[in-house]
Amino acid sequence: MVKKSILTFEELHPSERKVNVRTLEEVITLALEIAREGREGRKIGTMFVVSDAENTLKHSISMILDPLSCHPDEVRHIEEPNLRETVKELAQLDGAFIVSDSGIVLSACRYIDASSRGIRLPLGLGSRHMAAASITKRTNAVAVVVSESSIIRIFDNGKLIGEILPEEWPIHPEID
Repeated sequence: MVKKSILTFEELHPSERKVNVRTLEEVITLALEIAREGREGRKIGTMFVVSDAENTLKHSISMILDPLSCHPDEVRHIEEPNLRETVKELAQLDGAFIVSDSGIVLSACRYIDASSRGIRLPLGLGSRHMAAASITKRTNAVAVVVSESSIIRIFDNGKLIGEILPEEWPIHPEID
């Protein structure tokens, strides 16, 4: 069952996965910013794969020379403001971001190479959504997808578990 409308982070948190809730919150917040702002006047889509990074990296390949490699962890942390702006720029390129459970954005522009056998998604969702469902079926990761239509979808264990409409979700729930 897909959860819609206004949900809390705890309701979206996949209970059987050992995903760091704080990291997932930060990724969803960044996804909300991307969905609302777009880039240079246009809507963009992207994907974040959170947790089980080692296994996820085994099921993905770099599409270009990785712009995040060789930088120290402290500048690649999801809460680092400069990194967040860098991610927004890189989101214009194709591919996924791989985020460790501790919040380090390990890689950008990754092609997800996981079998989609047995994955069933609602009609109308594209290849980015299929990749998100596939990687979460093959690993213990959770995926957050920003559609070009600005809808954010969360995938776990090969299934769509939540949709967020950015205009209905406060960016900073504790102060909005």
